[in-house]
Amino acid sequence: MAKNKSLYICQECGYESSGWLGKCPACSQWNTFVEEVSKSGSKNNNIDIKNIKPVSINDVSSHAEERYCTGFKEIDRVLGGGLVKGSLILVGGDPGIGKSTLILQICNSMVLNSNILYFSGEESIGQIKIRADRLSVKNSKLLMVSETSFNTIEAVILKEKPGLVIIDSIQTMFSEDITSAPGSVSQVREVTGKLMRIAKDNGISIIIVGHVTKEGAIAGPRVLEHMVDTVLYFEGDRHMSYRVLRSVKNRFGSTNEIGIFEMRDTGLAEIDNPSAIMLSGRPVNVPGSVVVASVEGTRPMLIEVQALVSPTNFGMPRRMATGIDYNRITLLMAVLEKRVGMQLGNFDAYVNVVGGIKIDEPACDLGLIIAIASSFRNQIVDPDCVLIGEVGLTGEVRAVSHIDKRVMEAKRIGFKTCIIPSGNKKIIKQIKDISGIEIKAVENVKEALDLLV
Repeated sequence: MAKNKSLYICQECGYESSGWLGKCPACSQWNTFVEEVSKSGSKNNNIDIKNIKPVSINDVSSHAEERYCTGFKEIDRVLGGGLVKGSLILVGGDPGIGKSTLILQICNSMVLNSNILYFSGEESIGQIKIRADRLSVKNSKLLMVSETSFNTIEAVILKEKPGLVIIDSIQTMFSEDITSAPGSVSQVREVTGKLMRIAKDNGISIIIVGHVTKEGAIAGPRVLEHMVDTVLYFEGDRHMSYRVLRSVKNRFGSTNEIGIFEMRDTGLAEIDNPSAIMLSGRPVNVPGSVVVASVEGTRPMLIEVQALVSPTNFGMPRRMATGIDYNRITLLMAVLEKRVGMQLGNFDAYVNVVGGIKIDEPACDLGLIIAIASSFRNQIVDPDCVLIGEVGLTGEVRAVSHIDKRVMEAKRIGFKTCIIPSGNKKIIKQIKDISGIEIKAVENVKEALDLLV
């Protein structure tokens, strides 16, 4: 007979302990252990291995995955060419960012021979219908179910045999085999594991929606991201119209690929030319405004970076960064002070990446430094110039990857000059059609400042 056993489980990583611990020995987080009651039965040690036979990797035949087109080029790009049959996809994002809107539009645009099952644990069918009417979702093969019991959900899936299943959200689902509350580590891990088996055994694609914590990570155990095939993050500022769908894990395609969308009254609309959209409305002949070339996955994008440097009114100068790592800004300002002699100790500095986009690659360092110096000296940077380069602590401008894609994107948009690191000159010479844009190579920050500011 099964007995109930009390366990203490870390809500961050899923580490189990027989007693409460202040600090998790696995993830080093404090006060994350929660008591949960689980059923333990006798273990069957008689394992039948007669039907298990190891196979040589050379004898395994490989074949291309069967994919479904979602109806959105941006989503297909992020997924690596479309939705793979039998895959399990996790979509996370802040509340109200547009996750349910995006998934409803996918359900409406996908062309499948079988039905689509949408299980909602947070909203009633009537509430989803109101959103569907606003988005003009009229797919007759989209079947709605408001349910949180996984045992019922599993029975409906196996009965209907759909081509696509939506679980919104995974934190609201619970399995009756576990006594813990919905959203706990045990429930999330158990339900996700069963969904994985259903997807693989029946060839059903499943998309699950996950809540995120205040730090921006998907709530629940970290093992949740390891179990699924693809992890997508839906990012953006709720007060701005642009949204970014980012792939951080993909077993069937490249990672760090992004898709750009714009939130409108009728739903999310794709942006085919994000560089032109991000640069629209850019002020001309204003100090502190520069354009940098960033690469997300395989896509180059031109982004405007603005900086404002003004004398401080307090003893401690203030530093603020939006869309860029704060520590990176303080590091680059230290390089300006030490290597260039620019005294910024009594000045406040504010740096903003326009459009609500977040950039985290070092290839934008040179643009950030030039923007800060331009605002400090109140001098205008050439508006037809794009800046590319990583800046080191000694003030050198280091070579970056994908320099050809960045330069060709700048040329396509219509820029006349491109500042690049000296280490990338050999690659630039190999580009065939580079006429129409002037390439200037710099070795250090001081040399770049002499050219532009």
